[in-house]
Amino acid sequence: MISENLLTLRKLHNYSQEQVADMINVSRQAVAKWESGETTPDITNCAALAKLYDVTVDDLIYYSEKNDLGLPIPPKGKHLFGTVTIGERGQIVIPVKARKIFDLNPGDSLIVLGDEEQGIALVKAGIVMNFLNAINESIKNK
Repeated sequence: MISENLLTLRKLHNYSQEQVADMINVSRQAVAKWESGETTPDITNCAALAKLYDVTVDDLIYYSEKNDLGLPIPPKGKHLFGTVTIGERGQIVIPVKARKIFDLNPGDSLIVLGDEEQGIALVKAGIVMNFLNAINESIKNK
């Protein structure tokens, strides 16, 4: 998987093998061998490549387009959890992976934000309340 991911990410970023090699201080031949699967980068080079492409080391090594939705590796901190279906009363089920990553638990309150061009976002109410309280405090202190 890592060889496919390295090739995909390099092409996605419009880099040549020479450019990647220069940016992480290895030879172009090393990059070519990694992309062909002939060899694999060591952990130091994996970290440098993950930083270069703004992905996690875990995704760089293990991500498979075949196991997900056929999409390339997402940028670090960005997730695509799949689809959900809206029920009769407007309810949705948030995927388990999303609930774990964002520490969402039964009884938590979410604020629904919307932008007619961008879509809908769900944000934990506590995060928004903390932000609003900080703004309120900064206004009081002026």
